[in-house]
Amino acid sequence: MTAVALTDVRALYARPLLDLVFDAASVHRAHHDPREVQLCTLLSIKTGGCPEDCAYCPQAARYDTGLNKELLLQVDQVLQAADRAKAAGSTRFCMGAAWREVQDGRGFDRVLDMARGVKALGLEVCCTLGMVNAEQARRLKDAGVYAYNHNLDTSREHYDDIITTRTYDDRLNTLRAVADAGISVCCGGIIGMGETVEDRIGLLWQLTNLNPQPESVPINALVPVAGTPLADQPKIDPLEWVRTIAVARILMPRAMVRLSAGRMDIPESAQAVAFLAGANSIFTGDKLLTTANPDFDFDKQLLDKLGLHGRAAYKNETNEPAAAGGACGTKTGGACGCASAAAA
Repeated sequence: MTAVALTDVRALYARPLLDLVFDAASVHRAHHDPREVQLCTLLSIKTGGCPEDCAYCPQAARYDTGLNKELLLQVDQVLQAADRAKAAGSTRFCMGAAWREVQDGRGFDRVLDMARGVKALGLEVCCTLGMVNAEQARRLKDAGVYAYNHNLDTSREHYDDIITTRTYDDRLNTLRAVADAGISVCCGGIIGMGETVEDRIGLLWQLTNLNPQPESVPINALVPVAGTPLADQPKIDPLEWVRTIAVARILMPRAMVRLSAGRMDIPESAQAVAFLAGANSIFTGDKLLTTANPDFDFDKQLLDKLGLHGRAAYKNETNEPAAAGGACGTKTGGACGCASAAAA
């Protein structure tokens, strides 16, 4: 994979928004069914008490957010939730634990049993458990884990203003262990954390140059939570959210670009534009770990209005590779105006 220059990402991000959305839509249609949306459900399997100091997170033990700490769920509780998610149309089920890193032992063994059970339901299994090493990643793969989420959150330059208990390179090392184990990488970030435009560009540049590029790219808008250091951050401009999604689609043409946290505060009209700009995956269900999310009925109504439908599980394993295209991923080559940006 040819590296993408930071200057090229910067130039792409600065393009007029409507031109950017148009070109992102063209890239999207070159690589994906534009009417298809992957429906995902995220369940917190171990809530609160995390030793990290992520400035946005209500699960950090050091912040007083009113969140009740909960123990690791039992396998049958998780499988019941997965079955409900499947019945509501989800095809990917993600399990999140408020751990800094995975510790070998009974807790991890239970998570592996959860993964096997969710896999048996025919769902794509995703986990987000903090840092993992190579052997732990291999065990997750053997248990049927399809994707592992580990976000970079922001640019390397802004990172220390958000998190001090885990380094940027710690995150990159986990992503490398996951990819080497043959698990799909799910990696994105959060906008609206007081970062500059240059920080958003830096995050997109870092994601684009991961090798391999992420299979899934969650774009989160900060949900300010009382008691956290970012509680008073203003809401992100919905059009800046759309811009970030469009750039992600052009730079990572084969990825599933996911609308994640913060959708409760994004107008329905802006969400529609985001789908046009290349978003093709959403978290659905009334909660994302501990923050509110549009429920299944809202999402069904929205998708029906837009003429969109759900995506089958494990589709990437049966599809033919997308046709090779221009530098940004378009089949025509150069149509997006970023002729020097490299596709996956």
